[in-house]
Amino acid sequence: MKTSKQSIYQVDAFSNKLFGGNPAAVCILNEWLKPEIMQSIAAENNLSETAFVLERESDFEIRWFTPALEVALCGHATLASAHVLFEHLKYEKNTIEFYSRHSGNLSVTKNNDLLTLNFPQDELNKIDPPLDILAAFKKAPIEFYKGKTDYLLLYKNQKDIEESDPNHFILKNSDARGIIITAPGNEVDFVSRFFAPGSGVDEDPVTGSAHTSLTPFWAKRLGKTKLTAQQLSQRKGELTCELAGKRVKISGKAVTYLVGEIYF
Repeated sequence: MKTSKQSIYQVDAFSNKLFGGNPAAVCILNEWLKPEIMQSIAAENNLSETAFVLERESDFEIRWFTPALEVALCGHATLASAHVLFEHLKYEKNTIEFYSRHSGNLSVTKNNDLLTLNFPQDELNKIDPPLDILAAFKKAPIEFYKGKTDYLLLYKNQKDIEESDPNHFILKNSDARGIIITAPGNEVDFVSRFFAPGSGVDEDPVTGSAHTSLTPFWAKRLGKTKLTAQQLSQRKGELTCELAGKRVKISGKAVTYLVGEIYF
């Protein structure tokens, strides 16, 4: 029986120390695997995201899978992929150009041990909250928004975010990829949490893609383009964000947890 072998890396993204931030698996491919194989690998890893990366002539194509499905954009797994290319595969340029068939051109720039994502910003529209989403949260938000794939719920203060305990079964049946809850931070400009049970992730530890919504949202409210942020999951994550026209720059650090091989 023929067996294939594939290198795999696991990286804690948006953290400067091991066991912090958001863990992502990264597979650097020689050719694309069948989608069902990539999905099975992601399910076996059972992390919020597994990234698959293939080098092309002038850039790297990237795809992201949760344990349940392929998603259109993932920040922390892109950061983790760049970390692998820079630190383990010794990519020599300071900027790695990525391409996503769903989200277009993306990039990650290295400045010492800080990695900066350059992603398209999301556009939010204020809406009346769907009753099913409201029912999932014990405390109602003060404002409610809808982006391209996610809902954003605004709360009054950091304590509201820390104490939130939503009904994941209700959220699983919503029409959104995920639900962002956010408020002003005590020690940073804003804090957030991200729930995506419909995508196979009850709560994501640190969500780079959510900050493509959060950054323009808080930049407008606070009247500044450079912001500090914290995602208040159990593992916690620290981010710095900058609104640059129609793009968002999201910076953080990353640490390798393991390097191994998959046999399939």
